Amino acid sequence: MKRLLAIGALAGLLGMTLAGCAGPAATGNVYKASQTGREQTVRMGVVETVREITIDRGQTGVGTGAGAVVGGIAGSNIGKGRGAMVGTVAGAVAGGIAGQVIERQASHVAGLEITVRLDSGELRAVTQEADVAFRPGDRVRLLSGAGGTRVTH
Repeated sequence: MKRLLAIGALAGLLGMTLAGCAGPAATGNVYKASQTGREQTVRMGVVETVREITIDRGQTGVGTGAGAVVGGIAGSNIGKGRGAMVGTVAGAVAGGIAGQVIERQASHVAGLEITVRLDSGELRAVTQEADVAFRPGDRVRLLSGAGGTRVTH
């Protein structure tokens, strides 16, 4: 059973990797190709507060599916006849559970909620991945357009 969980975990890592590539990036530094070459509105301001958050990118089911397939294949090698059938089912279930757990953990990324007082006096809060450090008092730019708003230095 431990062997089946290990194989399911490996399949889950594959699913997590694929899911990570599919999820939308909400960072200060990463642009998708479709976001380039587009005009953005720039507003200047000062960081008021920074709060750590967790961003849940959601699950695609790839980890569960990949874990179930690999676990089922591994389980089918146990025994013969009915034993192989039981091993296939048990392996698929164990692999699917392991893959789902791994994908769920991988879909959570560190983020920031950055509250900015614009030069106009308005307050704006933007959430994005924690790929850039911000501190209260930092002079920043809010870039809006091309799929959302991001905070940059």
